[in-house]
Amino acid sequence: MKFTLVLLAALGAGHLVCAQPAVTPAGHVELFNGRDFAGWTFCMKGDADPKATWSVTNGVIHCTGKPIGYLRSTGVYQDYVLTVEWRFLKVAPKADNTGVLVHMQLPDKVWPECVQVQGKHTRQGDLFLMAGAESKEHKGMDANTPLPLRGGANEHAIGEWDTVRTVCAGGTVTAYVNDRLMNETTECTVTNGFIGIQSEGGDIEIRRMAIDPLPQK
Repeated sequence: MKFTLVLLAALGAGHLVCAQPAVTPAGHVELFNGRDFAGWTFCMKGDADPKATWSVTNGVIHCTGKPIGYLRSTGVYQDYVLTVEWRFLKVAPKADNTGVLVHMQLPDKVWPECVQVQGKHTRQGDLFLMAGAESKEHKGMDANTPLPLRGGANEHAIGEWDTVRTVCAGGTVTAYVNDRLMNETTECTVTNGFIGIQSEGGDIEIRRMAIDPLPQK
């Protein structure tokens, strides 16, 4: 037992997620059932009560953005297309941020090792390599510096729904916002994991989270 614990510590707690097999979707899967948080769990800063931040009303998830933390899937996934439909209800200075998290690793903490598709207002599509995750294009950059979106923002007006599509194919993560390619990074050091949404100041609603198989080449 002692050897096992030492070995796990040497491998790094951030990769214990591999103990749970990753699922590659064979067909369309709605991750949010429109009723409740079945299939999801939470991690909030300071062990705050997630019910004060996250709720479901009339088939839509509401996130107040405070305190910071995240909602994540209980399942581990790899090689998929993730579609998230969300909108800001309002924005204000330091109250305009969220993000899609893919390839999330254990342990749960604020913030985990993962790849983030930035959801900050006017910056949707930046890519962050978080908490030790790395990629070919990001290597050598500061951990808090994202790969910036390509071209200008492609978001709708506040209150209108945006569609963020994230393609996870092996070590490559590609981000689209409202059907426009915004960013891509390759040779990521994390290639499977949980899927999550950040609570990071933005007052947002989410009406859909779904995964599909990768397009056939």
